[in-house]
Amino acid sequence: MFFFNRTSINDAVKECRNTPDAVLLDVREADEFRSGHISGAVNAPLSRISALDIPKDRPLYVYCLRGTRSRQAVRVLKRMGYNAKSIGGIASYKGQVER
Repeated sequence: MFFFNRTSINDAVKECRNTPDAVLLDVREADEFRSGHISGAVNAPLSRISALDIPKDRPLYVYCLRGTRSRQAVRVLKRMGYNAKSIGGIASYKGQVER
């Protein structure tokens, strides 16, 4: 049996907030973002990620609902030259969300 040492989204959000110039990026669609998002997050839906207008020297911490879209977005963002990290999904987030 294998166990993976995975950082929780809660720990990753703290890491993001402690990283200078980091951006917390929510890649869910706009209606999902409006229904509740992590405080300070920027919405950039996966469907329009290629139009992202954030300087490439800023680290990106990327989340979605469960982690699937954030992993897809990170692959695209890395090809675009970003330093991006998938941190999973808001469904596992234990903090408060903004609406």
